Amino acid sequence: MPPSLCARSFSQLSLDASAHTFVVSRLVHHRVACFSTSTARYAAAPKKKGMSAAPKKGVKSLNTKKGKSASGGDSGKRPAQGERKALRKRIVLSNNNALEVSSLKDLDKANALSEQNGGKVMGLPEPVVDALRAAEAFKTTQGWSLFRRPAVLMRKEAVQIATLFKEVEASASGQQKKTIRRILSGERMSGKSTLLLQALSMGFLRDWFVISLPEAQDIVNAHTDYAPLPKSEPMQYTQDTYTANLLQQILKSNGKFLETTKLTTKPDLPLPLSEKATLKELVALGSANPEASWPVFVALWAELSKPGRPPILFAVDGLSHIMRNSEYLSADVKPVHAHDLTLVRQFIDHLSGQKQLPNGGIVLGATSQSNAPASAALDFCIEVAEARQKTPDNVPQWNPYKNVDVRVMEALKDLNNEKSDFDVIKVGGLSKDEARSIMEYYAESGMLRHQVNVGFVNEKWSLSGMGNIGELEKASVRLRI
Repeated sequence: MPPSLCARSFSQLSLDASAHTFVVSRLVHHRVACFSTSTARYAAAPKKKGMSAAPKKGVKSLNTKKGKSASGGDSGKRPAQGERKALRKRIVLSNNNALEVSSLKDLDKANALSEQNGGKVMGLPEPVVDALRAAEAFKTTQGWSLFRRPAVLMRKEAVQIATLFKEVEASASGQQKKTIRRILSGERMSGKSTLLLQALSMGFLRDWFVISLPEAQDIVNAHTDYAPLPKSEPMQYTQDTYTANLLQQILKSNGKFLETTKLTTKPDLPLPLSEKATLKELVALGSANPEASWPVFVALWAELSKPGRPPILFAVDGLSHIMRNSEYLSADVKPVHAHDLTLVRQFIDHLSGQKQLPNGGIVLGATSQSNAPASAALDFCIEVAEARQKTPDNVPQWNPYKNVDVRVMEALKDLNNEKSDFDVIKVGGLSKDEARSIMEYYAESGMLRHQVNVGFVNEKWSLSGMGNIGELEKASVRLRI
């Protein structure tokens, strides 16, 4: 007899229930495994980011890694040695965006000393620019990069320096060669360094032998090696590396004369040199071997002192730095006076008049107002010289309560002597005609977009402190609104 409907239903229900129980048991078992706490209970606690355990006793631990460098990465390439200094001292002498001034005439040997250039803007030829660059006469604070090519204004002080060149060259035919000593003094941004550059340009154009110490601060700031000079009394100190660099500048700027002039003396040098060598080979020997740089400089000066040699232009910028104690120390740990450095001593002896240039020449020093240490003796001597030019009967007197550097006063004593050829050139403001000339040059170069008329010139001349050339350039070219 077939099973009843109730029995079939009950059996089917039992099968379904058993299957459901198996599925549920599988699901329940899986869920229990997922929510098990045994793994988390016995696992180590996670470390928090940026925190570490305290160092053990006696163990030194210092974490110097910060930021991105902690992971070993580098954000950028570090500059090479000397790259920052080279970028800071980089000189740009041309601007391709500036217009070419068609009316600009160049200085040459014939017109370099002409008084007819007074008040005009004159261009510097390429050979002179190369020589000035080698002598480091261009400054980063000057606006050479604004114009198409280097040019200078032949202001009244430049014409006055040209007159000094004429006097020296006129005395070359006589028995007594003339040595002229001058100090360029003036307020800040009045153009003293540019005027010194113009004097160097005249020296190169007139075939003089030019020696320039571009920054007196570099001689006395103890950034180069030094050593006592044997058998010197009082003790003097040489700077071999600086002297070698100076010889390199002399070689580049006066190369034409050096390579065509033969050596006539037998100098006592620590390195061998051919008897038929030229002065170029002599200077190259000193520039390549710093230990022989000072003997080579002495031998070069002896050659320049021979009859028939050209006049010498000896120039220094930043005169205040060599009128005090230097940053060097002697063996007994006392400051070395700047006048005890051999290069400075060479310049001071000729500036003070203690020594003369055998073939004539000019000894020229320029002061600085933007970067100048205090030198009461120098300031007083310049003040007396300037007052004597205006009112000879009313000159200032020295304040006895001020400390005075006796060595500086001794070196500059001729500056206060009315009969001495040692004098000061006061670098003041431009005249309105000179200001108009330089502003017309600005306009022709495309750097001044304004009509240069009488009213505009008077306005800028007044705003620049009655013709201060640095302020005039700033007001008309750099600060355009």
